[in-house]
Amino acid sequence: MNTNIVITLDTRRKKKDGLYPIILRIGHNRTTTAIPLGFHVSEKDWDDKNRLVKKSCLNVGSVTRLNNLIQKKKADAMDIILKLNEAGELDNLTVTDIKEKIYKPATHGSFINFTQEQIVELKKANRIGTARSYKDVLAVVKNYWGIDKDLPFKAITYDFLTKFETAHYAKGNTTNGLAVYMRTIRAVYNKAIKAGLVERELYPFDEYKVKTAPTAKRAIDWDLLKKIIDCDIADGHECFNTRNYFVASYMMYGMNFTDMAFLKKSDITDNRIRYRRKKTSKLYDIKVSDALNSILQHYISQNPESEYVFPILKRDSALLQYRDIEWARKRYNKKLKKLAKLCGIEENLTSYVSRHSFATQAMILQVPLNAISTMLGHSSLKTTETYLKSLPSNIIDDYNERILQGR
Repeated sequence: MNTNIVITLDTRRKKKDGLYPIILRIGHNRTTTAIPLGFHVSEKDWDDKNRLVKKSCLNVGSVTRLNNLIQKKKADAMDIILKLNEAGELDNLTVTDIKEKIYKPATHGSFINFTQEQIVELKKANRIGTARSYKDVLAVVKNYWGIDKDLPFKAITYDFLTKFETAHYAKGNTTNGLAVYMRTIRAVYNKAIKAGLVERELYPFDEYKVKTAPTAKRAIDWDLLKKIIDCDIADGHECFNTRNYFVASYMMYGMNFTDMAFLKKSDITDNRIRYRRKKTSKLYDIKVSDALNSILQHYISQNPESEYVFPILKRDSALLQYRDIEWARKRYNKKLKKLAKLCGIEENLTSYVSRHSFATQAMILQVPLNAISTMLGHSSLKTTETYLKSLPSNIIDDYNERILQGR
């Protein structure tokens, strides 16, 4: 086999900052070509005899990690060449052909390009909400990095993330808002690793930890829930649907608004609701109580031509249905304020309150945490614990009184 690879410093291509690119020099049938590795060091920091970066190099985070990564790139390239040789293809290839088999241009490792590709794929899969989240993050990152500048994955380092964080806070933005952006960046990065566009060794989220801040209490106490459940509201009243949606959500394990919108009549059989949650694809199997059945049957009979239970979706395409849900949720949240006033409730009611209240009541009734997690459809107990960060103060007061009285 007349093919070899050498790691070297390309001293013919000096950058403005005085650094030189580290390359793989491929030799094949007396011709050569170079593959840039995307790393640059000064000539004094390069050990040409041992083909590695000297420990004295100061412009990289970890010299050992960098050298390991360079060796891995060489080993990966050599593995491709050996496979071509075993297949009997190598001798028929030019050195340029071999380079094309090995080299992935930097544009393929672009966070900007890859995220745009993911947005397209998400829309094709009708995951419109996630696509929107990716689009929002992409806009924020481009605004921070530069609208017309490419952003290679290798540039998303611990230093990049901390500076992005500082810029976020400088604008007066919140910790939880930052967490949403960082989780999305992390998700895109993980997908890029799986796609082979960036090395796992460069992953910055081993060092950078996404932070969150405690949120305001979303659950309401049972006596307030009872006010909503028992509130006698006539059909035609502006809060009639609002009360029904809230109660139905609570009775269906705190079903979120999107899943309620997509709940089909065919999902209800043998006095049970069986459906898959949009967000996680988890299969639910919920027994229908008499009170819940009364609400469901009202809407089923009101919309005989629709395949859906609740009159939320008006159009057929995924994008338009997403917009239907967004509009209906905004209207729902506005009317929840009116419902709260009607029921004499001072707490802030939102579309999330029924879900959080269901989880909190389950905890108060000492339902095991793993059972609550299953009912909420969480993939981990940690997520459930976030819902249940603290017991209501009246429960704590009761425990304290029992402790003081020795019972």
